[in-house]
Parts: sequence; structure tokens; C-alpha cells
Amino acid sequence: MKKVLLTLLVLAVAGGAAFAQQSVNAYTTVEEPLAKQLFDQFEKETGIKVNWVRLSGGEAEARMEAEKGNPQASIWVGGVGLNHMSAKKKGLTTPYRSRLADNTPAQYRDPENYWIGLYLGPLGFITNEARARELNIKAPQSWADLLKPEYKGLIRMANPTTSGTAYNVITTIRYVFGGDEERTFDYMRKLDVNMDQYTRSGSAGGKSVAIGEIPVAVGYAHDMVKLRVEGAPVIITIPSEGTGFEIASMSLVKGGKDPVNAKKLYDWVLGKTAQDIIGQWYVIPLSRVATKNPVAFSMDEVKTVEQDLEWDADNKNRLLDRWTREIGSRR
Repeated sequence: MKKVLLTLLVLAVAGGAAFAQQSVNAYTTVEEPLAKQLFDQFEKETGIKVNWVRLSGGEAEARMEAEKGNPQASIWVGGVGLNHMSAKKKGLTTPYRSRLADNTPAQYRDPENYWIGLYLGPLGFITNEARARELNIKAPQSWADLLKPEYKGLIRMANPTTSGTAYNVITTIRYVFGGDEERTFDYMRKLDVNMDQYTRSGSAGGKSVAIGEIPVAVGYAHDMVKLRVEGAPVIITIPSEGTGFEIASMSLVKGGKDPVNAKKLYDWVLGKTAQDIIGQWYVIPLSRVATKNPVAFSMDEVKTVEQDLEWDADNKNRLLDRWTREIGSRR
């Protein structure tokens, strides 16, 4: 009898240890505090630890490409949808149809189930009110305003080669100019004159504006709303000509070492608990089970350009190479 009890105790301890050791490696393009909130709740509910690394969208795609022969993550949560589309074309992700996928409108998920949209975020401008008064400038209201001489050296934006947010700026300007690529790059060269610096991630510029380090930045509106809610003295404006928007998405990594737990995390992110967490991030959630934060922008408040996301994904490398040659390499 003692031997039986001892055997059962050993099995129970071993089983508990195995459960405690369950984990999944993830890349995320969600801001660190928000990613921690999401993944901690997943671990609390499932016992599965998420070993996550926060990267900008471009960095996540580049790292997955470098690790293609030996993937170090099994799931990628967040990040501009264009990066997910590009990753699909490069064979970096794998299809998966979650039982909860139908809660997301079909236009915001890949028809072959390689990626699914989590939320929308329009591009906008953030201006520090105190710095603007000090410098005697007004908050920009349009893409055209950003080229005015009074903003020289006063604007911050991410580097398009590392940030999906900044690549979305290039594609948006192209749509503003009716697809005219020469006018687009003429605009980007002129904008470069007014740039203070290019940051690694799309949200970094807004954080600098919030503390008064720089008066103006370009980024996604939900990151800016969060800063304002937290007390930053900022003005948020949406460009009057029309603006682009991201579809922040999620994909499974092809060849990831833990596909079972990755699928569990994927399903959980699409569920009610996670969707309500995401809805509180001042974004526009896409799932019908999510509850939107009332202070967040709605798409009916924002004039948008008509984006062809497949074209943007197909031409991404070419446009980024051109930006690097004509603008980035000259800095």
C-alpha cells in the first residue's frame, strides 16, 4: 500500500511539474505593459507561460526570416497586418483556422487563414501643447502641414525599415496622391527636412511628445489616446486629406517548436476575456465579442484613404529599398 501511495505521489508531483513547465515562445508588437497584461492573464487562466519578446513589426518579420531554418517563436501577436501578409508570402507563417475566427469580419482576416485581424488603428499626429506654445507653432491638421518650414527639426516618426507604422505612412501618402509614386517620394524627401529623428518603433515618437522632448510626432491614434488619458498635455489630430490605418494581426509561426500551446494562445486571444482586454487599449477591436473603450476613436470619426493592402504588401520591399536609398541612407 505504501508503495502504491508513493508511486501515486511521484506521478502527481511529476504531473504538476510538467504542467508548471508548459510554455510557448511568442513575438509581439504590442507595447510592453499591454503585452504583459494580456499574457499574464493567459498564464493565470491556463498555467501556460508565455515567453515573449517585444519587437517592432519590421523587426519581428526580419527575425522570423533570419530564423526560418530554426524558428525560435511559435506565435506572433500584434503588428501591422502588412507585415503579416509579407511574412505569409515569405513562407514564415502557417495557416490555422480557429473556432472563434468567425467573430471577426471576413475582410479583416486572411482567406487562407494565415493571419487574423485583432484591431484597427488610424494614423494621426500628436502635439505637445506646452511645447507648441513655447515654439509658437500650431498642431498640424494635414499631411501638407507637416512640410511647413516652422516644423523644421520638430517632428519625430519611426523608421519605415523597422516599423510597420512608418511604412503605413508611405503607403498612405501614395494614396493621398492618387497612387503617384514620384509625388510620394518627393513628399517624403521634404518631410525628411523637418524630421528630428527616426525611431525604431512606431509608438516611440508619441512618448517623446508626451514628456515634451519633441513637439510633434506621427503614429497611431490609439497610442496617443493612451498618453492623453494618462495625463499628457497633448493634442491629437487626424490628417484632413485622409489617413491610413493598421489592421493589427496575429499569425502562427511556421515550424514553431510548440504549435499546440501556440494554438491554445491563438484561440484564447480571440476569446471574450482577451478581446475585452484588447478593447480597453483605446483601439478599435474587430471581434464582435469585444467591448470597445468609449474614449477611443471610431472609424466613423476618421476620414480614411482607400487602402489596397495586397498591393502594399507586394510592393513593400521595393518601396522600402527606395526610401533607404533616397532618404534613409542620407542621414
